[in-house]
This record gives sequence, C-alpha cells and structure tokens, in this order.
Amino acid sequence: MDVNQKRQLTGGSFAIEPKQGRQLAHLIADMIYEAITGQKGIFGTRIVYVAQQGRNSYELRVADADGAGEQTLLRSKEPLMSPVWSPDGSRVAYVSFETKKPVVYVHNVATGARRAVANFKGSNSAPAWSPDGTRLAVALTLSGNTQIYLVGADGGTPRRLTQSQGIDTEPAFTPDGSRILFTSDRAGGPQIYSMPASGGPATRLTYEGNYNVSPAVSPDGKSFAFVRREGGRYRVMVQQFGSSQANYVSDTQFDESPSFAPNGKMILFASEQGGRGVLYTVTADGLTKTRLGASGDVMEPDWGPMPR
Repeated sequence: MDVNQKRQLTGGSFAIEPKQGRQLAHLIADMIYEAITGQKGIFGTRIVYVAQQGRNSYELRVADADGAGEQTLLRSKEPLMSPVWSPDGSRVAYVSFETKKPVVYVHNVATGARRAVANFKGSNSAPAWSPDGTRLAVALTLSGNTQIYLVGADGGTPRRLTQSQGIDTEPAFTPDGSRILFTSDRAGGPQIYSMPASGGPATRLTYEGNYNVSPAVSPDGKSFAFVRREGGRYRVMVQQFGSSQANYVSDTQFDESPSFAPNGKMILFASEQGGRGVLYTVTADGLTKTRLGASGDVMEPDWGPMPR
C-alpha cells in the first residue's frame, strides 16, 4: 500500500503449508520490490556453494539468497569445486575429486541424481552453462595445456574452442550465448578475454593490473565482474564492455568467485574473515555490502536464476 497516494501497489492470496512461511515471505517481498521498482526481485532466488567442515569433509550446499535455509546436496571426503546453476535452476554442475582426479558432474537438485559429463584424460574443471542449458563449456587438459572445450549437458564428445599455447580456463557465456569470456595467461599474467561461443579469435578485455581472473557476465550483458590481485589483495571489480577501466566493488582482501544476481543489481562472492571463508553480497555499484549467514568454511558461490 502506498500511503501517500492511497493506492494498493500489489496484492494476492496464497495457500501454503506451515513450513513454507519463509517462501511466502520471499514471494511477497519480490512482489513489493517489483511493484515499487518495476524490476524483478531476488528474495526468492537461491545460491549454491561449497562448505568445508573439516580437513576431509566437503559439502555442496544450496541456500536462500540471504544464506538461510541451507540444504546439503552432497557430502564428500574429497574436494568439491566450482558449482554453477543451470539456467532453469534444476541442476548444478560442479567439479569433484572423488575419483582422485577432477571430474565434472551434473547434479539434479530435486532428485539427487547425478552423472559425470566430463571425465576425460587429465583434468576436467571450470564448468559453465550455455544460456539454453544444453551445453557446458569446460576446461580440459586433453591437449596438454588447459584449454576450453564444449560438451553436452549430458556428456558426449568434447569440441575444442581455444587453441593457445597458454592456459585457458574459467569460461563464462554472455547472456545471449554468442560469446564466451575466459581467463588466459597467453600474454604472460592471467587476463580476461572474449571469443565467439563457437571458437575463433579472442579479444583481450582487461589491461589494467597483471592478474585478472574469474569473469562473470551481468544479466543484461553490459558489464562483467572479475577478481583482480593488486598489492597482495584480491578484490572484485566491475568493468563495462567497451571500456578498459574497472571499478572496485569490494573492500575485502581475499575475494573469489563473483556472480551476479539474476536481476543484475547485486554480486555474490566469497572472501575470508577470521581465517575462514565467508559469503558476501554487494550492490553492483559497490555501495552496500552484506555478509550472509552461511555456516562453516564456505567458498566458490554461484547465484541461481529467477524461480520458475
């Protein structure tokens, strides 16, 4: 209700189970946010991340966007890495060392069923979903150096995309699926590059600093976040496409794994506090930062899509 204008902004009636109170609160918050701003809210979205509970105890978890309502999808005695949501929010791709080598799996969130989709000779890492959910870009060592390949979301024969003499890794699709950003040290230190999603000549995007990694593209395709190392600090940056200048949006020291909220207004990332990993969100302009309530030593988060 807009008290000043004496008009109802939004409304509705809902039938819920007692345990769904939190979901209803998120739904109402999203309705109010959209009514006021005209943009979709993210209160009902979810995040995925890895939590380490001890020396040999790793958990793949999902939680509400504020870090509450944690659920464990998988427990492992071996490291888990790089979880990333599918575009429809039904699956999570991640890397597991359960077989003593890195293998990419796709995990159905609702059923718990999973399958290895990249288990080739050498290392299989850094999965990234295509926007239509049919393919994954992955980093493989089939040719020696780590290069970027495409595989089907259900597995299949990989198709090589990069052909450099350096290490190419950490792919990230643009929202329209036309291009892939990635990290490469082909020019010396690691920098962010962009190439056609079908492969081809790459364009360097970052020039400031000698260490820029972990690209994540905004939902509107106008900017990308990444991590820069400078003076011993690892901080989240945001850079507009078409510009060579980037802005800091975090003030912490050991940041990693940035990802945008599905409405593009916030960025999720992991950092370190008191010797353990913690999760933060920050507005895309860097003005407001919030620590999430996820428990344990947490790392490598990814923000999921809008609920469907």
